[in-house]
Amino acid sequence: MNKIPLLKAMKHDRWVKPFLKRYKWTLVLAITLGIITFICASGLMFTAGYLISKSATMPFNILLVYVPIVLTRAFGIFRPVTNYFERLVSHNWVLKMTSAFRKKLYDSLEQDAVFFNSKYRIGDILGLLSEDVAHIQNLYLRTIFPMLVAFGLYAIIVIGMGIVSPLMGLLMLVLFGLIIIAVPVWSVLVNGARQQLEKQYTNTLYADLTDNIMGITDWVFAGRSVDYLQHYDKSEKNVLASQKAMKRFEHWRDYILQIMILLVVISLIVWGETRYGGHWGGSANWIAAFVLCVFPLDEVLSSLPAAAQETNVYTDSLKRLNELPQPPVPSKTNIDITAPYHLKIKDVYYRYPKTERIVLQGISLDIKPGEKLAILGRSGAGKSTLASLIRGDRKPTSGTVTLNDVPTDEFGDKISNYIGIVHQSPYLFHTTILNNIRLGNEEATEEQVWQVLERVGLATMIRRLPEGLHTMVDEAGLRFSGGERHRLSLARILLKDAPIILLDEPTVGLDPVTEEKVIETFMKQLQGKTLIWITHHLQGIEMMDQVVFIENGKIAMEGSPEKLQKTNKHYRTLKMADEGI
Repeated sequence: MNKIPLLKAMKHDRWVKPFLKRYKWTLVLAITLGIITFICASGLMFTAGYLISKSATMPFNILLVYVPIVLTRAFGIFRPVTNYFERLVSHNWVLKMTSAFRKKLYDSLEQDAVFFNSKYRIGDILGLLSEDVAHIQNLYLRTIFPMLVAFGLYAIIVIGMGIVSPLMGLLMLVLFGLIIIAVPVWSVLVNGARQQLEKQYTNTLYADLTDNIMGITDWVFAGRSVDYLQHYDKSEKNVLASQKAMKRFEHWRDYILQIMILLVVISLIVWGETRYGGHWGGSANWIAAFVLCVFPLDEVLSSLPAAAQETNVYTDSLKRLNELPQPPVPSKTNIDITAPYHLKIKDVYYRYPKTERIVLQGISLDIKPGEKLAILGRSGAGKSTLASLIRGDRKPTSGTVTLNDVPTDEFGDKISNYIGIVHQSPYLFHTTILNNIRLGNEEATEEQVWQVLERVGLATMIRRLPEGLHTMVDEAGLRFSGGERHRLSLARILLKDAPIILLDEPTVGLDPVTEEKVIETFMKQLQGKTLIWITHHLQGIEMMDQVVFIENGKIAMEGSPEKLQKTNKHYRTLKMADEGI
């Protein structure tokens, strides 16, 4: 059993087992209803089989027919009723599990959102993890749930038959044990290895095909186009051979499974004849009853090997999910601070997890209420990491980042009440303009939305749109220019009315004229708020109270624009270069 990959992955699992424990009573109820459904189905076939065969003879007592009729009706009614409630309970369990599962996943990803975004396309990451989530759902629904129902039925059958006939109970223990345990495990061990091999062949095939197509001209110029085709044919034959072997195994496995079920039927026929032959009107009635009650079980038993085999596919997803960082534990402290809002960064060091590189080294800043601070530096200097620390998205390796003496990483989602952020590339969702702006404040009225649009200079343009505020925004905001997207992002911030605003390089990619207008709009509309502007060049820097230059994770220059202009030659050089002088 130790060779089964899923069991190894489950030993230190943090994603599947916790949800089984959290919703265990709902799961127990769903499994119980599932077992009762199959009991009712078997009971229906049992009484129907007895009734049909008994009705063909001359019963010496009308109750021998009337009682089975009543039981047949009862089982016939209870089977769909319990099945219906089982579906309701199991779907309720799945929806609760899925909701909590996805929340845990997104909370885990949120910790490293900046890191992911810097290395990978977010769509690729979420697409991959969406597939992993679907695999885990299937692990619950197609493997764990049917297996638990099957084990419940297994226990009932063995105990029930053991009470009536110990020898028959022992035989059922062996036969159903082979069907429920041995065949699925055999399927996992044999075909599971083939699945892994097929996956390797398929990955190699895709990689080789991509490389060869990209370099097809080199193959042709080298006169080796035949070699290319032969190499591809060989890889494809490996995949097809692996798939053929899997199909052949599945065919024989299903055949053996049906043979075992047939053995169960034959055993019941022999046992029924031996035990009930000559009693209560002959053995035929009881043989028909016991044999027919086996057939509903085939529905749950025949799917077990295929479901168990799929666990090899789910194991990779489980491993990937368990490699993600644990989501942060939500703060139970009710944090409620009041103005004035004082932001302090004291001797902060930061190192990304699992890396040796120190991104920030000894950063200390004292940002007073209403102050406008610009943080400059080249790409990779640590500016965006500092922004994440200020927002509380990350926790310093050492040192502190506090807002009114409370560490920002302890605020959780409440940090948005105090610190708003405008990103480099504001994202607009595929919904109405109204809904996009109301992300800042879901309770805002349309009148309030129009007011902030007037302030950012977009009201006239939006009024000219076909449906005004109710005009649909194309995916990623493609309907709007870069400058307009930044203004819409500012509108969200104004609607939220956070006292501290973090501008994370909001003018990247804009032409100089648009950039100047966007900066002027930001400075005018954010007047009176604490403003932290992270940028990589010096346009509009004269409007700031303080300027900080970060190089290699350290503060290289610090002071007001006027002071640096007078006293720092390096600053003057950078300013002239930025202005193209």
